[in-house]
Amino acid sequence: MNPAAFPIFLQGLLLGLGLIVAIGAQNAFVLRQGLRREHVGSVVLFCALADAVLISAGVMGMGQALGQSPLLARALAIAGALFLAVYGYRALGRARRPGRLEAAGGGQQLGRTAVLAQAAAFTLLNPHVYLDTVLLVGSIGARQPAALRGWFVLGASSASIAWFTLLGFGSRRLAPLFARPRAWQVLDALIGLTMFVLCAMLVRHAF
Repeated sequence: MNPAAFPIFLQGLLLGLGLIVAIGAQNAFVLRQGLRREHVGSVVLFCALADAVLISAGVMGMGQALGQSPLLARALAIAGALFLAVYGYRALGRARRPGRLEAAGGGQQLGRTAVLAQAAAFTLLNPHVYLDTVLLVGSIGARQPAALRGWFVLGASSASIAWFTLLGFGSRRLAPLFARPRAWQVLDALIGLTMFVLCAMLVRHAF
């Protein structure tokens, strides 16, 4: 790996983890499929690939738009920094009032097509997915040097792959942990701090 690429890869990885590791419908669905051992590989692959495609599209599309308008680039950087600050603040707030991730393991067995249709709904019908992957991750990735943007995409996509793989295939071991509010309290505290660090980095790039 190019030494200059590693910090960009790491920034994409941390941003991706910070945005994806949260209590939500998609994560609960992946955990549920893991507990049921029902088409886990297909669900994990779909969710990870969907994130990778959206992230790539965001970075490439934003890269072209921002290259044509430096003023837009600065405005989006400032907006992204504000978003990260608010996200970090909310994560720290969740750390003070921790929740839990619950997923039922029973129910009727479904075919692969039906399960993937549900995965698509949880992934693509959530507007926050587009705000996170296309707008936020895309605008931050597009600010990286053109030759190194692929490393940022790889880092952010690796976060999705690692998380969904861990959640789906490690569900039997992880379910008791994620049912404990204390575990989410620690995770949210780390996410909050990470978001503030990335916010500071984005502000520095903007000015």
